[in-house]
Amino acid sequence: MKTKVIIYSRPGCHLCDEAKEAMRAAGCDSEFTLEEVNIEHDPELLARYKDDIPVITFTGVEMFRHRVTSEGFRRRILLAKRDS
Repeated sequence: MKTKVIIYSRPGCHLCDEAKEAMRAAGCDSEFTLEEVNIEHDPELLARYKDDIPVITFTGVEMFRHRVTSEGFRRRILLAKRDS
């Protein structure tokens, strides 16, 4: 079963772009599904994450905020798969 990953971001966020690139570079695309949520489309999410993006969750649990490395992402994805 694949881990459901959500990245909360917004257009023009360079840290979000870096996080998405790190996730791609992790080389474990077959282990997760990715949903990108633009926080500008939801006032509650905008209020919650305004200055704290990107936020990356695995199956609803926050795993990363602001920065993620490809190594860290891969390690957490593989642990999530093992624990599911």
